[in-house]
Amino acid sequence: MAKHSIYGTTANMTPAPERDNWRGLKWMFLSVVASSAMTIAARIASQELDSRMVVLGRGALTLIAMFALLALSAKLRRKLQFTNPRSHLIRGFLVAISTQMGFYTIATVPLATTTVLFFTAPIFATILAILIHGEKIGPRRIGAIAAGFVGVLIILRPGFDALELGLITAMGSSLTFAMALTMSRNLSNADGPLSTYFSSVVIMVIVSIPIAAPVMILPDLNLTWIAMIVLIFTSTIRGIGDIEAYRHADAALLTPITYLRLVFIGLAAYLFFNETPDTPTLIGAAIIIASTLYIAQRERALKGKS
Repeated sequence: MAKHSIYGTTANMTPAPERDNWRGLKWMFLSVVASSAMTIAARIASQELDSRMVVLGRGALTLIAMFALLALSAKLRRKLQFTNPRSHLIRGFLVAISTQMGFYTIATVPLATTTVLFFTAPIFATILAILIHGEKIGPRRIGAIAAGFVGVLIILRPGFDALELGLITAMGSSLTFAMALTMSRNLSNADGPLSTYFSSVVIMVIVSIPIAAPVMILPDLNLTWIAMIVLIFTSTIRGIGDIEAYRHADAALLTPITYLRLVFIGLAAYLFFNETPDTPTLIGAAIIIASTLYIAQRERALKGKS
């Protein structure tokens, strides 16, 4: 009989695919491009709509599109399976909360700062691996984690400026996203990426309805509708891209390519919104990126020895 935990099926699951790092890297690059476009589209949509409504609208329209595809394709319907509903519920709830906090941050905080703070997800993932999986780490990775949080403090500047709610939600979004990623590989191996993504969209919509109820309106501007349509496609590609990337390749190998988001989003923020990162953000970004790259390098080296 299969055993279950909150992280997915632990026995009798569909065998994980053999490691194919090149395939994983291609999926991650696709995810990076899609997530960068998603961030810009979310900021554009948030100029007319409250971020809570943006999350609900994106989720609802995505769900409608997915139901239409499932109704037309028996092959897709046969791929849907939920061997551990509890894990799907927990992961879906984490994705919903992460998305709500993330979109609020995108709407209220300069995009370069937002992107940098989202890069703390690998640091949180490493901490979760220690707390949840009992993974042992040495003093060098502990030092890298500490350095990463020093970079965060430089960006947040507590005690010098009033701490914006958007900065707090950025950290909360990174933490909950890291928790969801921790569960992604087991769920995807057990039930497939389609089921894993579908369940997260359904749960996100259910969670978002009461949250968005006070601000529920339809957009008037054509640009907002275009941004919402872009959100549907890019968020779907990003969601499946993340699942497939971490399914096929080691997180340590994937981490460096995610920093391309800072280049793409920073350039778009300058061109579309005339935003330029300030000096503390650049210093903090350098420290956070260096620390997470070191964590990734150490993880890769240690796995190479095992």
